[in-house]
Amino acid sequence: MSTKVAVVTGSNKGIGLAIVRALCGQFQGDVYITARDEGRGREAAASLASDGLTAMFHQLDINDLSSVRAAAAFFKDKYGGVDVLVNNAGIAFKGSDNTPFAVQADVTLKTNFFATRDVLTHFLPIVKAGGRVVNVSSFVGAQALSRCSPALQQRLRSEDVTEDELAALMQQFVDKTKTAEHEQAGWPETAYGVSKTGLTTLSMILARRLSKERPNDGILLNACCPGWVRTDMAGSKAPKSPAEGAVTPVYLCLLPPGATKPHGKFVSDKQVQAW
Repeated sequence: MSTKVAVVTGSNKGIGLAIVRALCGQFQGDVYITARDEGRGREAAASLASDGLTAMFHQLDINDLSSVRAAAAFFKDKYGGVDVLVNNAGIAFKGSDNTPFAVQADVTLKTNFFATRDVLTHFLPIVKAGGRVVNVSSFVGAQALSRCSPALQQRLRSEDVTEDELAALMQQFVDKTKTAEHEQAGWPETAYGVSKTGLTTLSMILARRLSKERPNDGILLNACCPGWVRTDMAGSKAPKSPAEGAVTPVYLCLLPPGATKPHGKFVSDKQVQAW
C-alpha cells in the first residue's frame, strides 16, 4: 500500500498554510507545502515542526510551466500520483492599487486562471482513484458572474461549455481590458472576480470530464470559497482567521471514501451554493 499524499499550492502562508496545518492533523499520509520560494516554504515547514506537525516541502511556481511539470513528475515518481490536490495559489491587487486595470487583468488571470489550469492539466492525470481535488475560488467569482451580460452568464453556466471555450472567454476579457472595451463586451470591472468565475467554471467542466472519463475512480473535484479571511491578500479587517478559512477546503479534501458528492460544485461553509 503506497503512502498517501496531499499537495497544497501556494501554502507557505495564509489560508494555504492553515490548510496544510489542518491536514497534518487529520490526513493519513504525507502533506506537502509548496511555494515559489524555497526559503519561505522550508521556513513554513519549520514553523509547523515547532508545533509538532510534520509537513514536507516541494518547490512549485504555478506560473512556471517547467516547475509545474517537474512537480507533477516528482509526485508521480515518489507516490504514484497524488491523493489530495488543493489549488490555493492565487493573487489579488488591493483596491487602492493604481496599477492600470488592463495590467491587473493580465497578471491576475495569468495566475488565478491560466496557471491554475496548467496545474490541473498536469496533475489531474496523476490524481489517484478516490482522490480529492479542491480549487480555492471565491464568492467574488459568483458576484462577478451575476454582473456579466446575460449571454456570458448563459455560456459560463452551460453544461456544454468546453475548457477551450472557457479559456478563450477568459482571454477575451484580458484582451478587451487593453482597449477598455470589457464592459461593452459584457464583463464586469473586476479582474479578481472574473478570474474566480473562470476557476469555478473550470472546476465544473473538469468534474464533468472526470465523471465521463474515469467514472469508476470515485474522484471528487470541487471549487470552494473559504470566506473573507485575514491574510496578507485580503487584509486585517476580514472576519475569519486563516484556520476558519481552511474549514471548507479541508472538509472537501477529507470527504470520506465512497462519497459521491459534492462533485463539480461551488461550496461555501460546507454547503453547496447556487452558481
